[in-house]
Amino acid sequence: QLFQPFGTIRSHNIVIDRSTGKSKGFGFVDMPDNSEAAAAIKALDGKLIRGLKIRVKAGHQYRSARRATNKRK
Repeated sequence: QLFQPFGTIRSHNIVIDRSTGKSKGFGFVDMPDNSEAAAAIKALDGKLIRGLKIRVKAGHQYRSARRATNKRK
């Protein structure tokens, strides 16, 4: 819901601790349009949500980076 006003969300994932079943405090949002993602980052980074300051930054595609690393070996 937090990212919806900025554009299309392809996917999202909240990272859960396997032993406790609780959130680890971070997650991932995939927005296919780079300009929409940039607007979300600009508007949301440092914002207080439920009393906590959140950090929003651009990531990289882990799977793509991993494949590239594996190909070099």
